[in-house]
Amino acid sequence: MTTQHNIDPIAGGVMSLNRAIDPMRTFTRAKGAYIFDDQDKRYIDYHAAFSPYLLGHGDENVDDAVRNAIDRGASLIGAGITPWESEVSELIVDCVPGLEQIQLTNTGTEAVMYALRLARAATGRDDVLIVQGGYNGGTDYVSFNLMDPKDVMQDHAPGTAYPLRPITAGIPEVVQKTVRVVEFNDLSAAEMVLSNADVAAFILEPILQNVGIIKPEPGYLQGVRKLCDRYGTVLIFDEVKTGFRHGLGGYQNVAGVTPDLSIFGKAVANGYPMGVVGGKESVMRYCADSDVSRRVIVAGTYNGHPLVVAAAIATLEKLRNREAEIYGKLDALGQQMESGLEQIFHSRNYPTTVVRQGSAFVVYFMDHAPVSWRDIAIHNDAAYDVGYRKSLIENGVFHFPVTTKQGSISFAHSEADIDETLVITERVLNRIGNS
Repeated sequence: MTTQHNIDPIAGGVMSLNRAIDPMRTFTRAKGAYIFDDQDKRYIDYHAAFSPYLLGHGDENVDDAVRNAIDRGASLIGAGITPWESEVSELIVDCVPGLEQIQLTNTGTEAVMYALRLARAATGRDDVLIVQGGYNGGTDYVSFNLMDPKDVMQDHAPGTAYPLRPITAGIPEVVQKTVRVVEFNDLSAAEMVLSNADVAAFILEPILQNVGIIKPEPGYLQGVRKLCDRYGTVLIFDEVKTGFRHGLGGYQNVAGVTPDLSIFGKAVANGYPMGVVGGKESVMRYCADSDVSRRVIVAGTYNGHPLVVAAAIATLEKLRNREAEIYGKLDALGQQMESGLEQIFHSRNYPTTVVRQGSAFVVYFMDHAPVSWRDIAIHNDAAYDVGYRKSLIENGVFHFPVTTKQGSISFAHSEADIDETLVITERVLNRIGNS
């Protein structure tokens, strides 16, 4: 157990409330595939700070780029433009075929806020449609129905919207009146809402990775695209987690579906704080609309900070220049993990399903791959899931100790790391058994 530190001055005990874990641990450093606590215990890290470390902690190319930016005097100016902002924008647009223009932010949450603002300006509408179990950051307009419990989910009928359930206090009633919630992979529910409300934006993760990995059923994303076109709704893909992890062009490129707007973050700068909102020029142009009443202000003192931009340029250039090598290795390690876990669990009298997309994976304690959060809430053994994760942590493998959270493999992981993880996993399961 790590040393107890004074957390009294920190409201809630952690600087981001979703970082709270039980038991609490204090971490002091990280490198490559590993994190270390204040007792210098090493953990093989699959949490990856909620997944931004695609290249691994402290990637030398990325960190060198930041140091070089400092050395050349790349300071925050806050007026005009820097050459590096232009460079990173060209890189991002070049990497993601669906992007024509972008704006940089500091976080995915900020990028979502501006995407919704752009959608409202483009449509003249107010309402927002979100997905049950999805996570789109901390803005008021998307802070609902994050992971509703089993007793709430059981009576939900397909083809219908969910009652709105705020995940936080402090959201005004007027905001709540503009938000609708439907299930992932339920096209009929989406059409019901879109046909009966003036919806400005439908925002969703193209794979639900906040709750592990829920893949879109064949035709779902294509169907969502058609519905948004039919009803004049701006389609927003939240690729904060999926973007660059599943390919240089985002998951939208894998799926062959182009949204109107996209949100990126996390892996785009390999752990340095950057968000991206971008998409079609027909929507992004509202950032500079000649009509002041229609103009969307995207602003922030630290937007496009030179050190963060340097990290993003280095990350994206490395991904682009070594695309086949990096993504090939990530997929191979993912396959190694998937097949190893399946072999371990196959012989055990307990329902489990391993789901993987490239370097992201999750073990569900249920007998099938889920198609929605409702499916998970009803069928996944959450208590066993959390107990399994906590036992792994005690034995040196760090998964976030909350049910269904995805594991993220980085380019810094090795085959030996995966093998060690599998050995530890089998040892843990032998100890906890079917209890």
